[in-house]
Amino acid sequence: MGSSAHVIVVGGHPGLPARARDRLRELEAMWSRFLATSEVSRLSSASGERLTVSSETRLLVTRAIEGHRFTRGRFDATVLPAVVAAGYDRSFDSMAGRSAAMSTNAVMLGSEGIEVDDVAGTVRLPHGVAFDPGGIGKGLAADLVAAELLERGASGVCVNVGGDLRVAGEPPDGEVWRVDVDDPRGGPSLGVVALTDGAVATSSRAKRRWVTPDGVEHHHLIEPITGASAATSVLAATVVASEGWRAEVLAKVAFLDGMSRSSATGLPWLDRLGIGALVVHEGGVVQNERWKRYAIGSPMAPRAA
Repeated sequence: MGSSAHVIVVGGHPGLPARARDRLRELEAMWSRFLATSEVSRLSSASGERLTVSSETRLLVTRAIEGHRFTRGRFDATVLPAVVAAGYDRSFDSMAGRSAAMSTNAVMLGSEGIEVDDVAGTVRLPHGVAFDPGGIGKGLAADLVAAELLERGASGVCVNVGGDLRVAGEPPDGEVWRVDVDDPRGGPSLGVVALTDGAVATSSRAKRRWVTPDGVEHHHLIEPITGASAATSVLAATVVASEGWRAEVLAKVAFLDGMSRSSATGLPWLDRLGIGALVVHEGGVVQNERWKRYAIGSPMAPRAA
């Protein structure tokens, strides 16, 4: 999925970290859009036909549909053609030092038309629609691996896949899991999030950005309404949620709408959902009320008692 991973296992059999590594490799082989043999790549190439896929891939697609529905379309996993059109047509590591060509092809979104049949074990994308698990794949991978490690005897786990992090069970110090929040501007940590069980995810344009031959900078966070890299002053958005896949979906919303003051979107909406959110923009940092429940040791929030 174009990312590195870091796993911490507390207790359990000494072979559990190796099992976590192998499991992440299995999910990578199923879900990477950069592998032509992956189930995700095969789905995007199936031209509207039903394709038999694993239970893990069916769950991934189902979660993406759920994310699209509860965000009212602000999250959409079918923006892959838009990402490619903007120039992100290969793994980001292979883009280093190179400009990216930009396409003007029309982009077709189609989350509403995806069909998942768990009885038959199939998924069908509408004709012309392509699926990119992107961040939701990393978040869900963290969820799955964390749950499996606990089932195999770990007393506590932290699974971090490319910055999408899931913690559960006993932390190493026996108190809470502490997660540093990086500053996308390169400054010191913005603070520490304390969790007993939950997930943290960040959406940022600070790293995955590139310049097309016309000299215009683009990034991988697509505005579904326009099909282009989101034009925003937001640099990064971090959220705290119950699960990794959900945190990733809502981090996208916080990135796209983090500066909105509307009660129907942005930080007020996330507050009502019980989601902590912190948004870094070109002029500073903002956070919602829920974030203060998790932030400790930060100049932006009182230290927890």
